[in-house]
Amino acid sequence: MRNFLTTIYLALLLGTLTSASAQTNAAPADTSTNAVASTNAPAKDPTTEQRIADLEAYVNNGMRAADTATNNVKSNISGSGPGHNAWMMTSAALVLFMTLPGLALFYGGLVRRKNVLSVLAQCLGITGLVAILWWICGYSLVFADGDDLIKGILGNLKFKFLNGVDSAPNGNYSYWVSQNVFSMYQMMFAIITPALIIGAIAERMKFSAILLFVTLWMFIVYFPLAHMIWGVNGAMNGVWNAAAPIKAIDFAGGTVVHMSSGWSALVLCIILGKRIGFGKEPMQPHSMVLCMVGTGMLWVGWYGFNAGSAVAADGVAANAFLTTTMATAVASFVWPVMEWIIKGKPSVLGFCSGAVAGLVVITPACGFVNINGAVIIGIAAGIVPFLACAYLKAKMGYDDALDTFGVHAIGGTMGALLTGFLAVKEVNSNLATNLSDVVGKTLWIHQLKAMGITIALAVIGTVVIAMIVKAVTGLRVSEDIETAGLDLAEHGEEGYHG
Repeated sequence: MRNFLTTIYLALLLGTLTSASAQTNAAPADTSTNAVASTNAPAKDPTTEQRIADLEAYVNNGMRAADTATNNVKSNISGSGPGHNAWMMTSAALVLFMTLPGLALFYGGLVRRKNVLSVLAQCLGITGLVAILWWICGYSLVFADGDDLIKGILGNLKFKFLNGVDSAPNGNYSYWVSQNVFSMYQMMFAIITPALIIGAIAERMKFSAILLFVTLWMFIVYFPLAHMIWGVNGAMNGVWNAAAPIKAIDFAGGTVVHMSSGWSALVLCIILGKRIGFGKEPMQPHSMVLCMVGTGMLWVGWYGFNAGSAVAADGVAANAFLTTTMATAVASFVWPVMEWIIKGKPSVLGFCSGAVAGLVVITPACGFVNINGAVIIGIAAGIVPFLACAYLKAKMGYDDALDTFGVHAIGGTMGALLTGFLAVKEVNSNLATNLSDVVGKTLWIHQLKAMGITIALAVIGTVVIAMIVKAVTGLRVSEDIETAGLDLAEHGEEGYHG
């Protein structure tokens, strides 16, 4: 049944793309919340009270007050709110900053010098590729409303080629942020997620294979999962979909971003096989300086990732900013302390790894937990992923080159579960609506269900995609290329000379 649904889905997508040239020039539907009902009578001017209520709604990031389709009253605030829009444009830039140059330098510093450019090229290539896919249909498949292609699992093609995605807000996700800004913000999430996977398969996978893998992975894993968790009709969107069979919560991407990429990374690195000389010769990072610089950029950029997920410059964003800071700071301290106790020295890599782990684990919870919950998460993030990276990898024998699984899969999975236990209504009023009966009670069970579906989709999807890519292009570079390094063979350049 899964393969049948996938086949139907890809067939529908192919049919849409091949008919793109035959699109009509009909005006797109107005998705703005200040659209006025069609009527022969001109829209009425708002009263003073309605104008004040509109301003209060903007300041409080609430539903528009003056413009309603029922009484044909227009709003004098014609579009998006400047403050919220400014924050979301800043947040979008911060999330892109996480990938370019943050993740590129973080991963680039951790590989050997003969492969540093390959990591940079992979981050750059994925950025451009995913942006194109997002424009074609990715945004629509995740965030379009109306009838789903697969109910609750995958959206439709209403916004293909970003048709109708203009400066008016999409009221399903924000009353005050332009939909084109929202779409670009969400595109940055779509970019960094597959880029995380390359940490597990660094130094041995073909560039062409990576691009083909990412293309298929976006359609089979990311787009459906993002729609289920964040789409207004999503089957696991407990915050906005009152009819969701699984009432899970994920503020900024514990399941959608970190679990999906981390579990896929584990499967792909096992299928790909170990690097030549793994476990027999040293493979130390070639530049811990670059790694530390990249870590700092990731930390700074993550404020756009987490606080930006409030889709407003409001109190929820402020709480996410606070909890992100504390959880990350705590984890960045606990991880090297664990090293100090067990291995005798706190390493810079330990500080960097702890910071990233803290960022990962707090991500699904940052807009739902208070400061005490954040500290608990920070402590857990400094201990559990450390143990996974230090001992689980050695015991299991897989070659996760840059610990993507240990940090993102283990950390993201733990974060999603802890969110179910630590979320409180006091910091986010959205938890008191559709989720009022489960928060503090059975929310963790819904989280477990969402985690299980995420792992199943990532693992099964990655196996299928890897087999396809292996048959089409092959997965791995030759032994000669791997020994010499990917930079020259794959990109014709060297990161360092002399």
